[in-house]
Amino acid sequence: MKIVAYELNGKATYGVLQDARIIEVSQSFLARYPDVRSLLESRALPELAAVIKGSTATLKLQDMKLLPPVANPRKIFCVGLNYRTHVAETKRPDAKHPAIFVRFADSLTAHEQPMMSPASYSEMFDYEGELAVVIGKGGRHIAPDDAFDHIAGYACFNDGTVRDWQRHTHQWTPGKNFPATGAFGPALVTADEIEDVNKLTLTTRLNGEVMQHASLADLIFTIPVIIEYLSTFTELNPGDVIATGTPGGVGDRRTPPLYMQPGDIAEVEISQVGKLRNVVKSA
Repeated sequence: MKIVAYELNGKATYGVLQDARIIEVSQSFLARYPDVRSLLESRALPELAAVIKGSTATLKLQDMKLLPPVANPRKIFCVGLNYRTHVAETKRPDAKHPAIFVRFADSLTAHEQPMMSPASYSEMFDYEGELAVVIGKGGRHIAPDDAFDHIAGYACFNDGTVRDWQRHTHQWTPGKNFPATGAFGPALVTADEIEDVNKLTLTTRLNGEVMQHASLADLIFTIPVIIEYLSTFTELNPGDVIATGTPGGVGDRRTPPLYMQPGDIAEVEISQVGKLRNVVKSA
């Protein structure tokens, strides 16, 4: 399934994407599982699949205001420096452990919603195309061999970064958490739709020009390793989001640097997962 969260008549809800239309979920189902996080917490994905089986998609995707697939995750983890091409362009040494930082939920926006450049504070707003992993079954001390059993699904992610604020100190938090600077979506593609995550290909475009292109097989720290590492120091919960890192080609490391400007169109496309599209606007 491809689960989308959206706003209808001023109220947040969710449904299942079928081609370019959305299958609405019944009110009785929503009464039990009012949002995607509660759906995952209750392990109710099979029930949702049964409920929508044979249903007709009635809502046009283009007419809906989409929301991040999980709008209220307890935790959002991001992995830095997780492709060798990106490590090389940053001229950083190899690391023994994943570089982990966090984002806040209000730092994210959805597919076809604006990414907000904090232009009053910075002219260094950069793109970072990534694969996001959404946890379906929580836990601590998750072994790598069991990691994929804990994944609900995947989505595209653009870890929009305010570079000068990222470099104010060695802590990256400020540059990663201006409101609506990151993008997440368009849909949560359930794990059963992806046979082999290593065969996925990620492409980031800015105004139609390819900026980043890589295979997910190029991750330095694989998804099972990341899940094991995170679950060692904290409990992972259903609905938690893990952005797995960006490949080389970021604007900050180009000559000359290339930063996103108001009016630019940023796209992150991952094979079998979808295409996340956002217009950059000035905050």
